[in-house]
Amino acid sequence: MVRYLKILLFNMVLAVLGVVFSAATVNGASGKMTIYAVNYPLQYFAERIVGEHASVVFPAPADEDPAYWMPDAETIVAYQQADLILLNGANYAKWVNKTSLPPSKLVNTSLKSKDRYIYAKEVVTHSHGAGGKHAHESLAFTLWIDFDLATAQAKAIAKVLGRKRPGLKDTFQKNYLVLEKELLVLDRQIQNIVSENQQQPLIGSHPVYDYFSERYGLNMKSVHWEPDELPGNQQWMELQDMLKTHPAGWMVWEGDPSPETVKKLESIGINSLVFDPCGNVPAKGDFMSVMRRNIENLRKAF
Repeated sequence: MVRYLKILLFNMVLAVLGVVFSAATVNGASGKMTIYAVNYPLQYFAERIVGEHASVVFPAPADEDPAYWMPDAETIVAYQQADLILLNGANYAKWVNKTSLPPSKLVNTSLKSKDRYIYAKEVVTHSHGAGGKHAHESLAFTLWIDFDLATAQAKAIAKVLGRKRPGLKDTFQKNYLVLEKELLVLDRQIQNIVSENQQQPLIGSHPVYDYFSERYGLNMKSVHWEPDELPGNQQWMELQDMLKTHPAGWMVWEGDPSPETVKKLESIGINSLVFDPCGNVPAKGDFMSVMRRNIENLRKAF
């Protein structure tokens, strides 16, 4: 009887261990991963690289700027429980520094590009929308519209995924190389477009084009205007002062500006075009289609 009970107990232990082992197999080295990103470009890059082998989540609301968005407690817990957390770096997503995330899960996708970070000469605080006031700090963070830096971010994602799932490393590398080719085509297209008139003055409607301007050698200065808000008298006066030494004929916008603003700009000789950084999920299309549309828009100015 005692022997029978020992055998029964041993089999029960094996059964429990089997369940644990099965769970580890599903959720561990061979299971489908859950990846959280702090902006849409990183989500897009990761989805292209990982394919069906992970769920890639970017939970910011569509009407929020991910750089200044603050997730609620439930969303932070979801980030903490993810297998990987993709960071943009350059002090993007301010909330990351205000909460506790597992260091072993954090992937700074621009870490290898830190020597190319851009520090602005001035810090400007302004307000717009429901988010209230925020500052455009000295460290610029819209890295991904320099498509060479975007490629480096995608490469960092592919590398960490290969470490996380060694058996799928070749698949991830193959997917990355396809994405890399597409990003470098965008890079070459912009270089070819702007080379025809690279030094013509441009105005950025918002200080988000630092890396874009640096990469492609643009002669750009920025104001602090929002597409969905009419500029005040002070903003128009500041623009007029800027034009005295920077006689631009084009303003580059993050989104479609109001018809009234476009009309007034045209009255002083400035045309408008949209180059959407696409930090959040676009209303139509995906990252690549938005960037291709941006490039077609850019042709108008050159």
